[in-house]
Amino acid sequence: MHVEQNATLPNIITVEQAQTLDGLFRERVRRSPQKAAYHYFNSTCEEWSSYTWEQMYQSIARWQAALAKEALVPGDRVAVMMRNCPEWVMFEQAALGLGLVVIPLYTEDRVENAAYVINDANVKLLLLETLHQWHQFDAIREQIHGLQRIIMLRSFENSDMNLRDDVVVSAWEWLPAHGGEVSHIPRDPHSLATIIYTSGTSGRPKGVMLSHHNILSNAFSSLQVIPVLPDDLLLSFLPLSHTFERTCGYYVPMMAGAEIAYARSIQQLQEDLATVRPTMLISVPRIYERVYAGIRTKLAEGSGFARWLFDFAVDVGYSRFECEQRRGYRKLSFILWPILEKLVARKVMNRLGGRLRFVMSGGAPLSADVSRIFIGLGLHILQGYGMTESSPVACANRLNDNLPSSVGLPIPGVEVKLGENNALLIRGPNVMLGYWNNPDATQAVISADGWLNSGDIAAIDEQGHVSITGRVKEIIVLSTGEKVPPADMETAILRDPLFEQVMLIGESRSYLSVLVVLNPARRQEFQTRYGLGSDWTNEQQRQQIEEILLEKITRQISQFQGYDKIRRVAVIDEPWTVENGLLTPTLKLKRNKVFEKHQADIDRLYTGH
Repeated sequence: MHVEQNATLPNIITVEQAQTLDGLFRERVRRSPQKAAYHYFNSTCEEWSSYTWEQMYQSIARWQAALAKEALVPGDRVAVMMRNCPEWVMFEQAALGLGLVVIPLYTEDRVENAAYVINDANVKLLLLETLHQWHQFDAIREQIHGLQRIIMLRSFENSDMNLRDDVVVSAWEWLPAHGGEVSHIPRDPHSLATIIYTSGTSGRPKGVMLSHHNILSNAFSSLQVIPVLPDDLLLSFLPLSHTFERTCGYYVPMMAGAEIAYARSIQQLQEDLATVRPTMLISVPRIYERVYAGIRTKLAEGSGFARWLFDFAVDVGYSRFECEQRRGYRKLSFILWPILEKLVARKVMNRLGGRLRFVMSGGAPLSADVSRIFIGLGLHILQGYGMTESSPVACANRLNDNLPSSVGLPIPGVEVKLGENNALLIRGPNVMLGYWNNPDATQAVISADGWLNSGDIAAIDEQGHVSITGRVKEIIVLSTGEKVPPADMETAILRDPLFEQVMLIGESRSYLSVLVVLNPARRQEFQTRYGLGSDWTNEQQRQQIEEILLEKITRQISQFQGYDKIRRVAVIDEPWTVENGLLTPTLKLKRNKVFEKHQADIDRLYTGH
């Protein structure tokens, strides 16, 4: 196994030294007690504050002492539904030390979906952040079974909360003033640490079971290819309920001794970047797309010379990158880079804090245009690939071997190969234990000899670089990294008789849209009911039609995940048939053909976004 130099530094905690995820934290406290660990914005005093590792330890002791008073035993499941913050880490580390299994929930998810997870995993204790979350859960209280305790992080004094039962309690009443020593119940490293629910084609999420060793081995292997250093500062904004952020943005920095700052929100990210000035970022493509869109908008408002200078700087910078990667040759224009870097590149990098050494992208494919812009401006984007079922990282590009059109080489200890239909197969210590209470689904994706079928179609070049070229099963991957099975949502929409045919779109986009063909008989009724004219090409009327249709569609898909929101709709006049080549003889939709035929309509749905 090849080990990069940074993985041999004495500050790196190995898998053997950590043993478990709570053991990793314990070892970090022992090595770096007074070093800053976590930064956060203190809304009380309106300024950024910090915790050292020793202070985190003391706080975790309080959380653990409170948890120990609940009727919980090792192996019980506890859930957390909060934004990224030090308390998220405190709760998880306290729970892990007691042998509990932690289940993260998305804060933006529908409460009905969270209730399904709580019931499916038989969650005993739930940590919420806001009063609004509690009101949502209280409205469907009769649908939730088995919860013994709900803890509210924020105080609910002076609220109208109904506390007729003793299940709900404020964290600051629940937590003792002091804790003792942090407990670490001896556990098999291969025992269950967390269950992470991920969407499947059935419409209901499946619980991915990951062990301590799954995650620790993945974090350590990632460190061998991602040069995270003790003096690095990472700005964390992907939700910790996302496996990518949890492994690479939480455990990897802990393993390396780096610091983490928690962004206030995506809306305030630009300001936080300027204030925190991170040295590295971990993100899904959507964030880089936003910065890219902002750059393009500003250039469009500027002079022709400014646009030319920017494009020239990117061309020169990208040529330098290709030369450094030994795929290009040195050009005379390279001598202009110091000037171009000062006039163009540095201004863009300063918007990102001015200290970034590199950034990582995963969770969804990164546009070649976006990648080229940032690399051309001197910022390495290291694209990787993985899935929740592989803890999640399977492949990643390296600083000295960065092929942007690929997702890189397998990380140390992980094997990949192509299976039937060129599906990418993954094997290694990072592969999940299986799906919670779903042995059939587990056997469907993990072979007897341990190969995990990713469901993604791939190609592997002679050097071993992996490129993802498609999906065995139809799954839309948004630029946010969320995965959406289109068939299930399309079936739900078609329950409304107004819709004759539908096709969900959104691959590598920031939101979902849908193409619809209306039932001819119902179309006239629809037109009369809403007083619509016959000219549906009129822009004002088209907007009105879209709003009405979106309302109908939203009702039909209410049972899906919170991020499965359809934001735009386009009405297609010509039905999709076998005769026009858009359906197979068995009446299955030829998605690529429909996409090609209606490219102009699709582009309109995403214009300006």
